[in-house]
Amino acid sequence: MFKENVAEYLSKTGFKEFHPKAVMFDMDGVIYNSMPNHARSWHLAMNGIGIKMSPKEAYTYEGMRGVETIQLLFRQQRGIMLPEEKATEYYKIKSDEFNKCPKAGLMPGIKELMQKIKDSGLKILVVTGSAQHSLIGKLDHDLHGFIDKELVVTALDVEHGKPAPEPYLKGLQKAGVEPWEAMVVENAPLGVRAGVAAKVFTVAVNTGPLPDSALTGEGANLLYHSIMDFAEDWNNLEVKA
Repeated sequence: MFKENVAEYLSKTGFKEFHPKAVMFDMDGVIYNSMPNHARSWHLAMNGIGIKMSPKEAYTYEGMRGVETIQLLFRQQRGIMLPEEKATEYYKIKSDEFNKCPKAGLMPGIKELMQKIKDSGLKILVVTGSAQHSLIGKLDHDLHGFIDKELVVTALDVEHGKPAPEPYLKGLQKAGVEPWEAMVVENAPLGVRAGVAAKVFTVAVNTGPLPDSALTGEGANLLYHSIMDFAEDWNNLEVKA
């Protein structure tokens, strides 16, 4: 099965080989089971300023920089280009709502998956649309021994967030690898689109309420329904650096 997925990836990208040396993880909904909190806080914050966004809709925008999401919503619903300063102000409302939520735990299976990836000799990166300043410390605390702070890409590192490929291109640069030497792990349609646009083999893990087609339709090369499923299947992929 996996060989067929790789063959299709090589056919679409035009690359001659696929030899992974790094795995780039999205954070929310992949490393942390935090998307229910994000969905709720987006809904409450946007409703408070007269912008419609259901909790389920939050999953369709996941991965974008928060400021860009708000600007997009204002363009769609009010026909105006909101200045970045104002969008930043509104994003703080969303962040405040998120901080009121109970702390999200690690996604079941994430440590097992990272251990197998580490044992296979691959580098582990985190590529997130988040701009939380406490992010590096949190990742180091929760996943000590798996995460290198030099191999984390946040919203502060890029000009254009997902679905643009820039975050994953930045990840490739930090890891010192080519697109055919990496894998992306994503749970969001826009994140999958970003990974595919960067020409990286993209694994979708559908941990949210959207149909599988929302992820495969963006070009995901492989799909699982949980991080644990991916962890249990890792050795069958026979990936070695």
